[in-house]
Amino acid sequence: MLTKFLYKQVDNTSLIVFRVFFGLLIGLEGFGAIATGWVKRTFIDPEFTFPFIGFEGILTPMQQTLQKPLLDFNLFGIEWLNMAEYTYGFYFYFALMGICGFLVMIGYKYRWSIGIFTILWTAVYLMQKTSYNNHYYLLVLLCVFMWIVPAHQYLSVDVKKNPALKKNYMPNWVLVIFILQLFIVYTYASVAKMYPDWWSGEVTTNLMAGRKHVPIVGEFLQQKWIHNMLTYVGVAFDLLVIPGLLWKRTRVFFFVCSIVFHLFNSFVLHIGIFPYMSLALCLFFFEPKTIRNIFIKKKEIYTGNEVIVAPYSKIIVPIFVIYFISQILLPLRHWTYEDDVLWTEEGHRLSWRMMLRSKSGHVTLKVVNKENGDITYVRPKEYTSEKQARRVAVKPDMMWQFVQFLKKEFAKKGSDVAIYANGLVQVNNHPRQRLFNPDVDLAAEEWSHFSHHDWLLPFKSKYDQKKKRGSKK
Repeated sequence: MLTKFLYKQVDNTSLIVFRVFFGLLIGLEGFGAIATGWVKRTFIDPEFTFPFIGFEGILTPMQQTLQKPLLDFNLFGIEWLNMAEYTYGFYFYFALMGICGFLVMIGYKYRWSIGIFTILWTAVYLMQKTSYNNHYYLLVLLCVFMWIVPAHQYLSVDVKKNPALKKNYMPNWVLVIFILQLFIVYTYASVAKMYPDWWSGEVTTNLMAGRKHVPIVGEFLQQKWIHNMLTYVGVAFDLLVIPGLLWKRTRVFFFVCSIVFHLFNSFVLHIGIFPYMSLALCLFFFEPKTIRNIFIKKKEIYTGNEVIVAPYSKIIVPIFVIYFISQILLPLRHWTYEDDVLWTEEGHRLSWRMMLRSKSGHVTLKVVNKENGDITYVRPKEYTSEKQARRVAVKPDMMWQFVQFLKKEFAKKGSDVAIYANGLVQVNNHPRQRLFNPDVDLAAEEWSHFSHHDWLLPFKSKYDQKKKRGSKK
């Protein structure tokens, strides 16, 4: 029954049009990252980029290689055309991603183009956590989906060169994986917002306070009623948008809501291509004839009802089931850790916990020479960018990585050291308090992916303090 449902053939207009938009957007992402200076700020300027723990052995040497110029434009002591600045490996890396994106858009050497982009983008995602964003993770998943689906079988250069590839249908599982993935993303994004700090409006108030400089609407966004509206709209939209798009009677209404919601995010929050990617994904909810009439009027609509079971279906179906079970369970894993995920960050990533809190702090590291007891005080910004230093102060995994980096730096000078972190952190409007135990040598601690770290101090919520004061009365 499941196999028949997944391999029933349906019209592929939505997938073909989405491929065009998807390729355009990822192409712009590659070249845009260079043009906006994001590549330079994130990968070239910093000495250390905080890769995902466990991937350092592969990604750190790769990063170090790409940080260096690959070409020399100096001839007879003259820097020709001022091009030397643009010869760093990372510029070529992102330019290649941009080219692959545009090749995906036109459907040329499709499997190779999307495959290369997927590998390169996944490495970008894993190579740095300073600019971590759930949207980057979503793009990794969408790239994998686009790699395996037959998105090049119509309106592509590949079909032009090989007409035998041309088809106007696809298996139903293509629609299922995109819609189910979006349902998981939006639903968890909504559920994660259902906590006291969000309902009180302080999260949106803090978020909009940082957008006061936005042209035209910056001052307008500081009004309390705007914060209250965004609080409830944020929860309701994420919870209802996928069911609303699935139901024909409410589809147009929720699509209009999506346009307003995502354009607001684009203009106010400046989150790159992702609002437009989200709008492009709405294509999978509309009738093929509607999409055809707008974008590809000459395309024939598939009206058949065939079930074409692929020879590898006995392997693929279990893989899909396991994948989506893991997608459902991953966002729940923070409940297996002690304390609040907003505080410890344990179980935060890969969980669709987006725009949920503001977090700030400062930290000083006490480096103690184990041989002679000499003490050196280090601030992260002495070794990192300002943005990285802010992340190190509030994110335990980045703090642990920085401590290990610092330990190696002192070891190069012949010093075996113990390192202690001392600082205060604030989450939303809760009291400033210690996150890291100042009495624990973090340089001696091991990182665990699956258990709580005892060197993180318990979170003291303002709500707990109110309860204590209320009980005393």
